Amino acid sequence: MNTPPSNKKGIPPKTLLALLDRLKQTHIPMHSLHVIQHGMPQLEAYYAPCRKGALHRMFSISKSLTALAVLKLHETGSISLDAPVCQYFPEYVNAGTHPWIRETTLRDMLMMRSCHASTTYKFDKSQDWVESFFTVAPTHKPGTVFHYDTSASHTLCALAEKLTGRPMLDYLKDVMLREIGWSEESYMLTDPFGHSMGGSGLMATAEDLVLLGKFLMQDGFWDGKQLLPRELLTDALAWHSATAVTGPITGECQGYGYFFWRGEQDARICYGMGGQLILCYPAQELLVVTTADTQGMNGANQLIYDAIRQILLPGLENPEGIGNTLYADRETLRQKVSRLCIEPLASVYSQGCSYPLRSASPCPAEETTLSVNFLDARTDGARIQGQIYKLQENSAFSDLSLELSEREGTLRYTLNGTACRLSFGLERVIPGQFPVYNMFCASSGMWLDEHTFYIRTHLLDTSVGSIHIQLYFGEQDVTVFMKKQEENLFGEYSGHLYGTLDVKKRQPDPKG
Repeated sequence: MNTPPSNKKGIPPKTLLALLDRLKQTHIPMHSLHVIQHGMPQLEAYYAPCRKGALHRMFSISKSLTALAVLKLHETGSISLDAPVCQYFPEYVNAGTHPWIRETTLRDMLMMRSCHASTTYKFDKSQDWVESFFTVAPTHKPGTVFHYDTSASHTLCALAEKLTGRPMLDYLKDVMLREIGWSEESYMLTDPFGHSMGGSGLMATAEDLVLLGKFLMQDGFWDGKQLLPRELLTDALAWHSATAVTGPITGECQGYGYFFWRGEQDARICYGMGGQLILCYPAQELLVVTTADTQGMNGANQLIYDAIRQILLPGLENPEGIGNTLYADRETLRQKVSRLCIEPLASVYSQGCSYPLRSASPCPAEETTLSVNFLDARTDGARIQGQIYKLQENSAFSDLSLELSEREGTLRYTLNGTACRLSFGLERVIPGQFPVYNMFCASSGMWLDEHTFYIRTHLLDTSVGSIHIQLYFGEQDVTVFMKKQEENLFGEYSGHLYGTLDVKKRQPDPKG
């Protein structure tokens, strides 16, 4: 990835402040943001409760690591990119194997030009996920059309594990990642059959992504060692497949390499669902890394791309800001970064909400005097406080109650016989463990109107996503709507519930 000579200028703090402001305006739940230019860190930011050094699900950035493993095996002569994949998995091939599957090469799979239009193991997850690539009927001739097929990367990861006899990430740590300082605690989730999920299972730190981005920007060269031949990496990052027809947004319609995306402004991109991004801009010697959760927000990834293209890139060498002004801007930037957090609901939705709300402080660090008691007479807060609602028997949920104070609240419920407690902030997100799943999360809640309460939980663990719970309180009943923005789990948090006051367990009337 050849770059022009560097002038080594830093990015003006005003530009970075403007970038943070633009991202805040999108209301995307950002988790971290790194900006590096000329190999030097310009911005390192974490949105509380996300923190430095914490493992984060990176989803399809896993594919880029799979590509590196395959390229390394190709370098050693263990495989050939132009060999049919069936050659390496004879156990899955028989007389009935479709000719298009037999013709599919490793290179076809790296280019996302396999013979499948979608991920094969999702048709029947009880079947061996790798075997499904060879048994699910193909949709088209390989090497022709780009379709995003995660089973291709999953199968290539399984190939690397078959040939090396160890988990793919362990192999990569030994041959290159440990050299660049990659975290030892990182790992890959596995499928039900023991194969690493080389298409979506990476658990790593944001700092790991920064190191991978630097490795790519340096053409595979690190501390005097060429860890992967430059020509192989250059080829992997080159344009190989057209994505204009199938890409959902402009930033993902610029082409594809070998499990690497091409982006606007000639960017090379490692992409993970939900806003896990490594964006390399060779001409500007610029590297941007984000972790976030854009699931359920149509076009949100494009908002991240646009913030970089419209704010960061034009402002890289803004001549403004020298002397005392520059010092003041740096201090303002430092303070802003120290207060960053995932926004609470009351901050996101207070603008334009039909119900009169006070202005919420977005972060715990910004303490304010409460001007509205969330239990006051304008809401059902006092009336429903701690009251128990018995839910219809055809649900996995049997009862629930809502407790509110001035700063926090608790939703209590019984799920499949297990007593559950979900705590949330009212003007801030507060960290906790999501019931039953025991996953790290952060939650907030707010009144949408006098009868309707809304709780949103951000999942920040091996699952990254969100759970949304809306409760409408009638005089003697409650109607609940739930939806989950998460790929595979939490299915019970979808749909509607209905319940009535449990008179036998009713709490004393708070009004006396």
